[in-house]
Amino acid sequence: ELGTLAASFNRMSADLANAQALRRQMTADIAHELRTPISVILGHADALEEGILPANAETFQIIRDEAGRLSRLVEDLRVLSRAEAGELTLIRRPTSPTELLQKAASAHLPFARDKDLKLEVHVSESLPAVDADPDRVAQVLGNLLTNAFRHTPSDGEVRLSARQVEGAIEFQVEDTGPGIPKEALPHIFDRFYRADPARDRESGGSGLGLAIAKALVEAHGGRIEVESQEGQGSRFRFTLPLAQA
Repeated sequence: ELGTLAASFNRMSADLANAQALRRQMTADIAHELRTPISVILGHADALEEGILPANAETFQIIRDEAGRLSRLVEDLRVLSRAEAGELTLIRRPTSPTELLQKAASAHLPFARDKDLKLEVHVSESLPAVDADPDRVAQVLGNLLTNAFRHTPSDGEVRLSARQVEGAIEFQVEDTGPGIPKEALPHIFDRFYRADPARDRESGGSGLGLAIAKALVEAHGGRIEVESQEGQGSRFRFTLPLAQA
């Protein structure tokens, strides 16, 4: 009994130490992500005040773009923290999986065309409804599609699909990109994680999209996972519970 108690205490101490390390890392990550847009805004404001930069539309657009990026990052952090704390309000109703996928495809078709990507939807009209907040599911699909577009080269393909599994509908977002390194897979849904460290926050996003997708899916009582092999693309899958008849 003493041995079991000691082992439990050691596990608890390790868990607490790990949680503390994660909090420290999260604080450092947030500070790092906020620093760049704030520095750009302050730098341009000082340059304007000193007359180094001209007060023209181009200068003000740079400041506006950075302020917008800062605003989106703060909003992403707010959504993520509320979802993880179970405080995010979901307006759930019976929703057609087919409609969810088709609307997501329509909304993101211009982005696919800009990158010369083929965007396809494979879904049966006869799938039963899910119990979900359509706006939040659209956010999940949008984050997964944005991630797929970002990593799929021109002339590639992104596919949306859904199928019924036991007690749920499973949604899939597949791409023909380069795939995810094996060592990156366990961390792919972590905050601020980028599988390719060379990508900056402009070309690689804030690093919160997949973390938000995971939090929103779990807030619905679903699960999300990824399958990928280097050179063979990636497949993100998530489930949502069926609506009660």
